[in-house]
Amino acid sequence: MLWSIIKIVVFIALVAAAAFGAGHLLELEGGVRIVFAGFEINLTPLKAVIALILLVLTIWIFLKLFTLLVAILKFINGDETAISRYFDRSRQEKGYRALSEGMMALASGEGDLAMSKANKAEKYLRKPELTKLITAQAAEMSGDRDKAEKVYKRLLKNDKTRFVGVRGLMKQKLLDGDTETALKLAETAFALKPRHDEVQNTLLQLQAQSSDWRGARKTLNAKLKYGTLPRDVHKRRDAVLALSEARDILDEGKDIEAREAAIEANRLSPDLIPAAVLAARSYIEQGSKRHAARVVRKAWDVKPHPDLAAAFAEIEPDETPEERLKRFAKLLKVHPDHRETRLLDAELHLATEDFPGARRALGDMVESDPDARALTIMAAVERGEGASDAVVKGWLARALSAPRGPAWVCDNCHHIHAQWAPACENCHAFDTLSWTPPPMAAITTSTGLEMLPLIVGSLEDKSEVDEDEPDEDVVDAELVDENTEPEEAETAEK
Repeated sequence: MLWSIIKIVVFIALVAAAAFGAGHLLELEGGVRIVFAGFEINLTPLKAVIALILLVLTIWIFLKLFTLLVAILKFINGDETAISRYFDRSRQEKGYRALSEGMMALASGEGDLAMSKANKAEKYLRKPELTKLITAQAAEMSGDRDKAEKVYKRLLKNDKTRFVGVRGLMKQKLLDGDTETALKLAETAFALKPRHDEVQNTLLQLQAQSSDWRGARKTLNAKLKYGTLPRDVHKRRDAVLALSEARDILDEGKDIEAREAAIEANRLSPDLIPAAVLAARSYIEQGSKRHAARVVRKAWDVKPHPDLAAAFAEIEPDETPEERLKRFAKLLKVHPDHRETRLLDAELHLATEDFPGARRALGDMVESDPDARALTIMAAVERGEGASDAVVKGWLARALSAPRGPAWVCDNCHHIHAQWAPACENCHAFDTLSWTPPPMAAITTSTGLEMLPLIVGSLEDKSEVDEDEPDEDVVDAELVDENTEPEEAETAEK
């Protein structure tokens, strides 16, 4: 609508300018005098302008006729395509003009106009590799998915446009949620253009989503081969895929193959915590405790993690708490100020019933960096040191409303996972899970979790009763004894 109004305004402005110019020329005095071979022609200014326009038009027609005459002469001399080329040149000019206008309309978001220009360009050019793509994209922009799909399918018939058609259909199937068909189309597109980075990433994501770990590793190797993935990132992601493959093999009951795959995954990326845990457990099943301990310590050197501590404990399942604390001493010396190390140290002291040692291990963590785990350990320390139920319940109440602590969080969509996975459960992004505290919005309610410490108990020990104030239960019992008969007293006590 706006474009039509603009065109009408421009047309009126041009007509007004032409009328003004013609009137101005009529008012001018003098004119143009042409003398040629004894002939003299006098023209007014307006007639001179009209004559100039007619001269330019005559020259243009002469040139067109001259080029047509040249084409006819070439045809007579044996060039059978000379005349057809002459007319095709004009068609090409019109076609390319329509094509450029269609591309501009597509870039500006005018889907219907772009589709119209693309159809016009197809009429003049007859080159589907140039026009069908614009038609498909314009149809998608206009919301006509069926037309876009038909155009993409027509592109499959031409070798030059087959990749464009396959890629377009793949993207449509992804939008529809048909990942099975999209995977097949991605494999076809990858076979046509293995260097295409977008197709590589889409294929890798779909293969990981469908648990095709071997196919995903081949795609990952292709990304390394064609230079679309750095070597260090390839090594890390190859370890993730090897680990995922090992877990699937383990679920199938193939223990030996699972052990080998787990050890390979740990070899590819020693700092990958799930791979280190699975490799350590594989060594434990083989009876190689020394190798299991070395795998855990190597991963712990990079980043302490509770799963590593659990795997390290499984190496000697029958040891006493004192023996375990002694064996873990080497592990605790690495990153002694890390919060996971301090929490592990506190838990080990709790197991040996060394409650002051557990409190020292926690330090000021319950105040400076509290989470549910630290506050729960503090409740256990208070219980072990003989604090009242009110104090213990107060710490547990704080633990309910405290942050949950680090978890496997997707770096892409921040979705929280209960366990590590090679791809995000929410956005399906590959290798985006990190062990980090999840984002937590502050929740404030007048009757919410922050009221629990006031309801269930205080953090201060109030178990000692003032000796000057008699217990209410004792006072009630004395009143019953003084004012009732024995049978009534028994009934009152009940």
